[in-house]
Amino acid sequence: MEIIGLFSGNKTAIGPKLSPTGIIKKPIEHAQVNALGIVGDVQADKRVHGGPQKALHQFSLLSYQKIIQQHPLLHRKALPGSIGENISTALMHEDNVCIGDIYQVGSATLQVSAPRIPCWKIDAKFRQPGLSQFIAQHHLSGWYYRVIAAGQLQVGDTFKLVERSNSNLTIRHFLHMLQSKKLDVESILMIENASGLDPQWQAKLLRQNQ
Repeated sequence: MEIIGLFSGNKTAIGPKLSPTGIIKKPIEHAQVNALGIVGDVQADKRVHGGPQKALHQFSLLSYQKIIQQHPLLHRKALPGSIGENISTALMHEDNVCIGDIYQVGSATLQVSAPRIPCWKIDAKFRQPGLSQFIAQHHLSGWYYRVIAAGQLQVGDTFKLVERSNSNLTIRHFLHMLQSKKLDVESILMIENASGLDPQWQAKLLRQNQ
């Protein structure tokens, strides 16, 4: 699970209303990471991106392959970094990463906190209507990390799993829960006991299922 890409960006504008965005990122070889993510990286809309619970975003290479299968004309655009993620690895994806996973990578320690929910800015960037809906429907969201210990990351560093508290709560399974109108008792207990889950998601899901 080696880092094959690191990405950082500045605030730009996108869409017909020139909405602020940080989705356009460029590759970098190394990064200093603190509680808010890569130093110098910008998350323009702090309502849905950024902050301690969403400090870093990772997107799967497998998900890019699925996007290209659905939209072959995007094969030159759907490349690592183009969804706006900070980290790319070859073998991590929604079926083998779990909520709450703790990883040592470089000199930093990261914990998976929640999936990313895609928005219209992905459609605007790729000029492909419905792309964000396809990503959501097929659970290709990627995931966010909180930074437990600040440090340095660089291309070639390896993710080492330190702790897995929620072995049944993969990113894909969690996304499936989000799309469910009503959770069963077992799922509610899983959410209640999900160590490392973003507290906002935890509270929202439990509130919806009272």
